Amino acid sequence: MKAYEWGKALQELQAPDIVEFRSWLLSRHSRYQAHKVLSSFHSVMKEMALRGHIASNVAAGISIRADSRYDEPVVIPTPADVQALLAAADRLANSKNKQTARTWERYRPMLYLAADTGMRPQEYLVIQPFNITEEGAKVDRALEGGGYKLSVPKTAAGRRTIEISPQTRELVTHYRDHKMIPNKFDLLFPTSTGRWQSIDNWRKRGFYAVCCEAGLMKTVEEDGETVERPKYKPYDLRHFYASMLIERRTNLKKIQKLMGHEDIKTTLNIYGHLIEAAETRDDSSVGLLSILTARNSCGESVASPL
Repeated sequence: MKAYEWGKALQELQAPDIVEFRSWLLSRHSRYQAHKVLSSFHSVMKEMALRGHIASNVAAGISIRADSRYDEPVVIPTPADVQALLAAADRLANSKNKQTARTWERYRPMLYLAADTGMRPQEYLVIQPFNITEEGAKVDRALEGGGYKLSVPKTAAGRRTIEISPQTRELVTHYRDHKMIPNKFDLLFPTSTGRWQSIDNWRKRGFYAVCCEAGLMKTVEEDGETVERPKYKPYDLRHFYASMLIERRTNLKKIQKLMGHEDIKTTLNIYGHLIEAAETRDDSSVGLLSILTARNSCGESVASPL
């Protein structure tokens, strides 16, 4: 902090000045060291504000992540686990409980689409009905701002078309043509009010429920108590999709394109070390779910009864 040429008195600092300081730290130190220094600076500014030496802490909200969310190995559902999730969604969509069945009329095709395309939750939650075509699922918008705003993908690479399995296309288009609620936002999966679903609601009310139905739970210790939690998160279906592409020896540039990564280094950093050897599959079907299950997606559930 002392080595940096501030050029202003403490009381004159504004947020842009702190951003410049952050850039200076990152250009001269490791990310970890820069994070530690900026955290210390935050403490100084907070103390100065408490003592009345400055009007407010202008450094608030300006930070450096100390690590990457992919520093730890990503969690990849197995094909058997994904099959269990899809079978559980089938059962829920065909439940004798009318409310459950009505809810899973929408959640079921969402889950299939997520597993079959590797889309981010913020992408498939707001996909448009006309973006499901014979060519696949077209991604050209996403949620941003914590899920409060419709926008386009952050990078040009995020705009892409992903092949989907025939059974997924059939399931999704059946929902679109017979069950979808008309809405002003052109959403394929709107809520009953015609707006997009929040990622948090989908995770808690949809994905976690299907994990429970599929028996994909784990026992963890939280605050001194033993509780049951879902084994997976919605984003883990994206990792499953990538791992299946790698297992099928898909060209690395195509994996990058299908995942919507702007830089191939991202693809390598996340997935390059996960699968050391890929098994050759004798499968020419388009779409990943074709290699997991063959089913009549618009009919009654084919899952084994409970």
